[in-house]
Amino acid sequence: MIQFAQLVKAFDDRPVLTGLTLDVRDGETMVIVGYSGTGKSVALKHVVGLLVPDAGDVLVDGRPVSTMDRTALNQLRREIGFVFQFAALFDSMSVSENVALGLQRRGLTDEQIDERVAEALALVDLTGAGDRMPAELSGGMRKRVGIARAIALRPRYFLYDEPTTGLDPVTAAVIDRLLVRARQQLGATGVVVTHDMRSAYTVGDRIAMLYEGRIRQVGTVAEIQASEDPVVRQFIEGRPA
Repeated sequence: MIQFAQLVKAFDDRPVLTGLTLDVRDGETMVIVGYSGTGKSVALKHVVGLLVPDAGDVLVDGRPVSTMDRTALNQLRREIGFVFQFAALFDSMSVSENVALGLQRRGLTDEQIDERVAEALALVDLTGAGDRMPAELSGGMRKRVGIARAIALRPRYFLYDEPTTGLDPVTAAVIDRLLVRARQQLGATGVVVTHDMRSAYTVGDRIAMLYEGRIRQVGTVAEIQASEDPVVRQFIEGRPA
């Protein structure tokens, strides 16, 4: 379980998170939605210790992330697959080398690494693309490689930062399908941050809206779609203020 417990974070005295509290249940995919700049990605970075909270904390399986020493934090990161917004691929490495990157410190044999890479690429429909370079790939394919790299680690948790941003609707739908497939086949817990409600409805078991640094409402897809909260309704309907 991932728990955001009264998480507070500011940058240059500008409040971003002002008491974010949210429980992500084991085995579910929680989607955090909200306007750009509301702190969705900031919240994700606290889960893996890339940011330190000003107050509150994130607990993973009951362990407060901000108090972990380097050894414990490295162990936690081995359990989490983080898919960055722009895939964060290394342009000097092939697709296979990018996917294998996180496996090389795990004591696996070359054969085991090759097997993991092949399985992960197959899961994102990129079988045969291992020798290609990132510069040869479309934006959607780069995202799929990023997902494959996370899948290859066989993590307990997946964190997705704006997985469909910048993609056309058809490619975005492909990415959504891959996220659902990964959950079904790997049984991992997921947190997805996005402002794309079509994607949120497709991949989420529950949806939480982040607004002014706190969770405004959380519920199932049906509950969010039926919300009578004017702020939630404005956002999910895409109406200007």
